[in-house]
Amino acid sequence: MMPFKRAIIFAAFFIIVFILLRQTHTSNDPEPIRRPPPKPDSSNHDHLTNNPSTTDHGTGSDVPLRDQPVPVQKPILDMSKMSLYDKLAYQYPYDVETKFPAYVWQTWKWTPANSEFDFRQQEASWTNLHPGFVHEVITDQVAFHLLRLLYASVPEVLEAYNALPEPVLKADFFRYLILYARGGIYSDIDTVALKSALDWIPESVPMSSIGLIIGIEADPDRPDWKDWYSRRIQFCQWTIQSKPGHPVLRDIITRITTETLKRKREGLFVSKEKSIVEFTGPAIWTDTIFDYFNDPRYFNMQQSSGNISYLNFTGMEVPKKVGDVVVLPITSFSPGVQQMGAKDYDDPMAFVKHDFEGTWKPESERHIGQNS
Repeated sequence: MMPFKRAIIFAAFFIIVFILLRQTHTSNDPEPIRRPPPKPDSSNHDHLTNNPSTTDHGTGSDVPLRDQPVPVQKPILDMSKMSLYDKLAYQYPYDVETKFPAYVWQTWKWTPANSEFDFRQQEASWTNLHPGFVHEVITDQVAFHLLRLLYASVPEVLEAYNALPEPVLKADFFRYLILYARGGIYSDIDTVALKSALDWIPESVPMSSIGLIIGIEADPDRPDWKDWYSRRIQFCQWTIQSKPGHPVLRDIITRITTETLKRKREGLFVSKEKSIVEFTGPAIWTDTIFDYFNDPRYFNMQQSSGNISYLNFTGMEVPKKVGDVVVLPITSFSPGVQQMGAKDYDDPMAFVKHDFEGTWKPESERHIGQNS
């Protein structure tokens, strides 16, 4: 047997070793995994707010998410008691800080898959210069059902669309309606994209400050301009880029809807081409834009040097920004017309070529036909 003294020494040794090993394991144990505090629930984030200071739309804000105001859920209102203008504003609110949606919208009787589609080269130019964009050629039947989906809560708009007696009127109305609800680019099927829309605006202009991009169609500096055009400066509506819910689109939709339903009650509709221009075409489009530029709801007119008119745009050769609207010179959407100061197709400001294939074709051949 082990002597008692030696046994005591061994016991003491093992006790010391045990204590040291325990202390070592305790000091080397990993810290408990602490879950980070849960982030605010973004599933209720109100992307439809009109207040850009309360939302983060990927614009590079350095404000930590936890320090941003808690979004307020949009209240559910009784739309039946609203005016048409307010219904549209509620259904598709406007936020200038959102990105331009990557859509290209065009309309025609057939899609490119149909053998009778005659605009393959023009249509392909938009697809080739806008990779990653959703490019849709909307037919008559698709337009009808698409608008029923987008404007189900605003039945006056659908009633007005269905009441329009001519395909050309529906074609004009559709472009405003699709851009207001979905945003993106609308361009007539007989246009050719010369440059990507990503290159339309100088890099010095932040896209988060722009909601609508338009071009000048006509700048007829001649005494008899009224014999040829409806307005001294006429804005183009065969190519438009916009963010959803823009007030200009809201206003023109309200105007066309109200006038259409009025004429429906009276049994009076347009029959002449010039009347079409005034009713749904570039004349009313131009008037609506100028009214927006001079609207005290959006601009501080007290600090303005005067009303904005054609004088602010005639002869321009570079883009101009008015509030959240960029106006492009005539060369951008009308190059090569050999008049009114428009330059050729190879000019740096030439963005879209218009072939004018279907501008005043017989109504039976126009895109977006009767749906009702």
